[in-house]
Amino acid sequence: MQKVNKKVVKQSSGVYGLGFIGALIYFIQYATGFWDGVLGVLKAIVWPTMLVYELLKHVGA
Repeated sequence: MQKVNKKVVKQSSGVYGLGFIGALIYFIQYATGFWDGVLGVLKAIVWPTMLVYELLKHVGA
């Protein structure tokens, strides 16, 4: 059996974290009620995924 060395780069987690914090501040800033704030937190979690999807959709076309 051959030993495989793997390097894991975790730099993207910092970028995701900054994007999450920025989106969280943005969405909560415009929330008018409690449930809008809860929805803002959920949007902030999903926002980076939607951004990458839209970017790849336009680049790959």
